[in-house]
Formats: sequence, C-alpha cells, structure tokens
Amino acid sequence: MDWKKLDKFFECFTKGVTFFSFFILSFIIIFIVKESLSLFKEIGVIDFIFGKRWYPSSYSNPAMGIFNIILATIYISILSIVIAFPVGLGCSIFLSCVLKEKTKNILKPYIDILAGIPSVIYGFLGLIIVVKFFEILGRPSGESVLSGGIVLSIMVLPFMIDVCQETMTRIRKKYENSSKSLGISRWYMISELIVPASKKAMIVSIILGLGRALGETMAVMMVIGNAPIFPKLFGKAQTISSLIALEMGMAEVGSVHYSGLFASGLCLMIMILLINFSVEFIKNRYLGDEV
Repeated sequence: MDWKKLDKFFECFTKGVTFFSFFILSFIIIFIVKESLSLFKEIGVIDFIFGKRWYPSSYSNPAMGIFNIILATIYISILSIVIAFPVGLGCSIFLSCVLKEKTKNILKPYIDILAGIPSVIYGFLGLIIVVKFFEILGRPSGESVLSGGIVLSIMVLPFMIDVCQETMTRIRKKYENSSKSLGISRWYMISELIVPASKKAMIVSIILGLGRALGETMAVMMVIGNAPIFPKLFGKAQTISSLIALEMGMAEVGSVHYSGLFASGLCLMIMILLINFSVEFIKNRYLGDEV
C-alpha cells in the first residue's frame, strides 16, 4: 500500500470537509441576514431590538420589538446557571475527590446520559412536576421564568459537571500524594487546593452552560407560558428560540412577520457566537491546556 498517496488523500479529504463545513456555516449566516433585511428596512434595527411590544399580527397597531424577549432569554439562562452551578460544583467534587475510581466509572455514564435525553422529555417532566408544584403552592399559573430556570438548570448540569470534574480529577492526581505525605486532610486539600485551582474551569463551565441555555427551545417553551412581556421571576415570559418555534409556522413567507422571526434568530445567533468567542478567548488567553 502506498502510504504517501493515502496520507495525501486523507489530507485532501479533511481539507474538503473543513471547507464544506465553513461553506455551510457561511451559507446559513448569509441566508439569515438576507431574510432579516426587509424587517430592518421596514422598522429599523434600534426599534426592533429596543421595542417592547411584539404584536406582528395586529391590524390596528402592529409592533415588532423584541427587547422583552431578549431580556427573558438572558434572564432564564442566567437563572438556570445560578441554580445549576452549586449543584454542579458539588457533584464535580464528589465525583473527582470522594468517590473511588471504580464507583465513579459506574456513576459517570449516568450523568452523561442526562445530556442525551431529548429536550421535549425535560419539558414534559417540567410541565407535570415543576409547573404542577407551583400550582399546588397557590400560584395561579405554574408556568413562569422560575419554572424555565429550574428545568434548564437540570439540562445544563451534565456540561458543567463534565468540565469541572475532569479538571478536578487531574489536579487531585497531581497533588494527592504530596498532600498525604504532609498529613493534610482530604477536605482541606479540596477546599484550599483543588477548588481554587479549578476556578478557571468553573468559569468555562458557566460560559458553556450559558451558551447551552440560550439556545434551548422545546423544554423552555413548554414551561414558561410564552408571553412576550417583561420577565418576572414568577411571571410568564418568552424566549427568542420559543418565539421562533411557535410563530414560524403561522408567518406568511416574505412578510415582515416572517422577516422579524429571522431577525430574532440573528440576534440569538449573535448572542451564542459571543459566548463561543468568550470561551475561546478565555481558554487561549488565561487557561492554556488547563481545561
């Protein structure tokens, strides 16, 4: 077998696949921007982003502003991270520093499975457990920002745990023998050495979880009530992704409403791209090979 020809073929193949992926991504971005242009010409970018009314189908006073929807998207995403982070940190410490390697290898796949469960399942469980729970407590409607935040926090947990526990395990293996030889207790080693040394991995896990939460659609749509109003903790709200999923089917192709949904998608894409660039910047600028 001619290995040089095989290497050359593999090199050309990987280059071709890379350029094709870049082409597909560029095509998607150009298509979304093109479909959004008619809205920006009709309403203007500032009025679209900072407008607080979303009534595209109103005959008397139509309005297409997504400020409340952008706020709700960010609010629910940050709320989910606030709920998930302490739990994720505890699980990471437990998996990396407390459990024996054999037990960890049994439990870890179960956490990974959480990342593979379809979001509609999370949404359904949120609807019958979280929403019902708030209704039992006396809330007129269990569908709220808090319900969305709780469901999303469960969905982002596997990503946060994965990043943190890998780093903590590596740090524990590096310093465990030295700590034992100095007579340092395990909990002192965790609190004073492992957790502080893992703070950069925690930051990356938060940013990754935030990116995951921003783009989630189905589960959030099922538990937040889908009302394009100013988001409050126990009130209904609507995220960008749920707005697109709910209204794209009823929007006439080529209409301003149709263009407005693409413009909403463009806003969401820019937010997620900023998150991804932040991750790359932090990794390259501050972390190196630590994460």
